[in-house]
Amino acid sequence: MKKLILGSLVAATLAAAALPAAARTEVFVNVAPPPLRYEVVPAPRVGWIWAPGYWQWRGHHHVWIGGHWMRNRPGYVYAPARWVERDARWAYYAPTWQPHDRDGDGVPNRYDRAPDNPYRY
Repeated sequence: MKKLILGSLVAATLAAAALPAAARTEVFVNVAPPPLRYEVVPAPRVGWIWAPGYWQWRGHHHVWIGGHWMRNRPGYVYAPARWVERDARWAYYAPTWQPHDRDGDGVPNRYDRAPDNPYRY
């Protein structure tokens, strides 16, 4: 019985890790986030991107996460955290890396035979 429970927990953890980041990190709250804080953006660094600060929901309140440097991921675009108002509630989407898609057709460039043609159907 212990092996069955342990195996189920491992399988559930692996399934959650396989979900897209946006699906795992959406949070709905009734409290609007405070205004963004002003941050001085440092000079660019080769091979790194600046991730701007954002308000994150933790427990029962907003917590400021300061901006920081992140190593660039070739072939991906950084999507910063954002809050969107929906039906008098606020939806939080955590920061993620998304495959680069120049033409916006939903196919990442690395798999797209015509990465600059949005009408390739």
